[in-house]
Amino acid sequence: MLDLLYYSLVGAFFTHELDAVKRHEWRVMPLLRALPERWGEQAFIWLHVPLFALLLWGGEGNHDSATRVGLAGFSIIHVALHYAFRKHPAYEFNNPSSWGLILLSGLLGATYLVILTITTGFP
Repeated sequence: MLDLLYYSLVGAFFTHELDAVKRHEWRVMPLLRALPERWGEQAFIWLHVPLFALLLWGGEGNHDSATRVGLAGFSIIHVALHYAFRKHPAYEFNNPSSWGLILLSGLLGATYLVILTITTGFP
């Protein structure tokens, strides 16, 4: 069950990141928005290579691995970040599909942590 939840979370998060390219998320992110447009876009895209590799490689193995728990926890914080930035002038996640992916990731992350705690006594 935990494996299915983790991989569903990864799938929802990766799909959100595809949407994030379409929605120009680098224009909202504090460090990347300071770069020229094309550089910010390319940095945003290329930074996902090591991120995705970590989530795939680091997510293998134990259900309570730092990668799995970290992504599950971050997915909840991620919802709050999107909520906080929703009024930013460059914010483009203003449609049901984008918010569906953001909320799905948060829900899957919270569910993962709850089930992990119930089944293993984590932390």
